[in-house]
Amino acid sequence: MPVELNVRDADFAARFNALVMAKRDAEADVGAIAAGIIADVRKRGDAALHELNGKFDKVDSARLGLRISAAEIDAAAAQVAPDTLAALETAAARIRAFHARQMPADDFFTDDQGVKLGHRWTALDAVGLYVPGGKAAYPSSVLMNALPAVVAGVRRIVVCVPTPGGELNPLVMAALKLCGITEAYRLGGAQAVAALAYGTESIAPVDKITGPGNAYVAAAKRQVFGQVGIDNPAGPSEILVVADNANDPAWIAADLLSQAEHDEVAQSVLITDDADFAARVRQAVADQLAHMPRGNIAAASWANFGAIITVPSLAEAPALIDRIAPEHLELAVAAPHDLARAVRHAGAIFLGRHTPEAIGDYVAGPNHVLPTAGAARFASGLNLLDFMKRTTLVECDAASLARIGPAAAKLAAAEGLHAHGLSVTIRLP
Repeated sequence: MPVELNVRDADFAARFNALVMAKRDAEADVGAIAAGIIADVRKRGDAALHELNGKFDKVDSARLGLRISAAEIDAAAAQVAPDTLAALETAAARIRAFHARQMPADDFFTDDQGVKLGHRWTALDAVGLYVPGGKAAYPSSVLMNALPAVVAGVRRIVVCVPTPGGELNPLVMAALKLCGITEAYRLGGAQAVAALAYGTESIAPVDKITGPGNAYVAAAKRQVFGQVGIDNPAGPSEILVVADNANDPAWIAADLLSQAEHDEVAQSVLITDDADFAARVRQAVADQLAHMPRGNIAAASWANFGAIITVPSLAEAPALIDRIAPEHLELAVAAPHDLARAVRHAGAIFLGRHTPEAIGDYVAGPNHVLPTAGAARFASGLNLLDFMKRTTLVECDAASLARIGPAAAKLAAAEGLHAHGLSVTIRLP
């Protein structure tokens, strides 16, 4: 059964802290295994990838080739039903439009000392996108990772996707085609991260790796950081729903289970000010679990990591939300904007009773690759700027250097850096 907490209980602080601090990701040996795979790929290149593909995904990539050909992508994408393809196109258009609004502007100006200053934005040259596969295939992850990179103007976009049993998921292939991705590899796990970071005979290295994956993918991304850039290594999915008793309990139950069905270690949390409503939600969860295709996964998540927190007033919810810093936050209340203004830490906020988190997974437009495990305290979801970098610009003429140079020389002398100061003073009158 999920943990049940009440703010009025004497032991609430200790139990809530235990909930916040509990680890849901994999065991400590994941890091060591990922490190071994990375070392193997760096040493043996394609040979290691073929062997690991066979071991983990039962794929003979030595025969099929690591790269998924354009013909294979076309053939698989052609299997998608027209109405499903239309839905994918709707999602792509909305995601593209939202991220296009994030395009930053260059700036160049002259300050009051006559120094010209500014910055310019440029797209990364090459990025590697990891698309999960295995327990489920996620064409939406293709769109969420690829389209910001496309809009940013990244020159080379590479996708790695596991293909268990050698099967290409038609929807994933359709998403690749829709985004204009022509370089894709049948490759998953830590080995995909290693290949993207260091390169092999068949795969040229990239500059940054983004996209969610399992614990081994997350561990590998942490270990290659520095060789390449990464987004936030994603942990198990999570949702926090704040709901009052004006909601239909079945709606809230469905929202909680929408994340629980991802993985046995996903987490779903309800905060409410009505204990009777909490009980009705709990019963609705049980009713829906009995009929869910992924009910076993969702039931394990809900039983082991779910939580119901009862508060005297929803005004107390923001402090608890900020401690959890959830990946997804639903505010199913009468005045969601008021409550949202009091929240500082959440990956994405879904406002009102008619905005289920799942709308953000697919068609809302903002990115669904979000910080997990409390990382919303210091990180943002994937966005256009993750595929760009900013370069600052400085230009002095003789007059402006004469105005600000003496201060630079004074500071250089204070730091004991003679050549620093000399490079300035040698240019002064």
